[in-house]
Amino acid sequence: MALYAIGDTHLSLSVDKPMDVFGGGWRGYVDKLREGFSVVKAGDTVVLCGDLSWGMSLEQAEQDFAFLDALPGRKILLKGNHDYWWTTAAKMERFFAEHGFSTLEILHNNCRLYGELALCGTRGWFYEEDRGEHSAKIFNRELMRLEASLKAAGEREKYCFLHYPPLYQGYRCQEILDLLEAYGVRRCFYGHLHGGSHRLAISGQVGSVEYRLIAADFLGFRPEKLLD
Repeated sequence: MALYAIGDTHLSLSVDKPMDVFGGGWRGYVDKLREGFSVVKAGDTVVLCGDLSWGMSLEQAEQDFAFLDALPGRKILLKGNHDYWWTTAAKMERFFAEHGFSTLEILHNNCRLYGELALCGTRGWFYEEDRGEHSAKIFNRELMRLEASLKAAGEREKYCFLHYPPLYQGYRCQEILDLLEAYGVRRCFYGHLHGGSHRLAISGQVGSVEYRLIAADFLGFRPEKLLD
């Protein structure tokens, strides 16, 4: 039962916003994702780090959820900046149950377990890009959500999953980095960076935490194995 992660699937099976228009590695990306998931077995767990569907509501995203649900493994979903369908955990879980999406779970103000390992996380925020009042409120809310997730893990070993990178070349979100250090997080995985931005990613040890970019186009649309 292995643990995998991938972000930024950007599915658009029921809305007209396919990523194929960007060309390059994005051409045929839905088929690439389906093939990429062939490495995942039924008992495995995959964390999906946001920007999952272009649907504007749960109903618009239904076909994308069906696609994800049909892929092998247990899928743990967290929010990205383009997941406009995201609503309360209760509404999402009810929608999944009503539509028989039995492999999808929400990571939001909580943690999920992979054996004794706690899977924690939230969307995060690029606060340095906009320190206005509205952005500050969103940023502080994300900090609270991340800390709630880390607290929910108790004394377990913790992996953290974010959509926004907490650091890259020329940028550090010190408040998030401090939380990861304070709660003893060993490894942190993030998405959001695409194309030429891949070169800005920091993958490796910083302080006591190992960081890794797992955006789908960076991984060639194949989930990255984190643990056997």
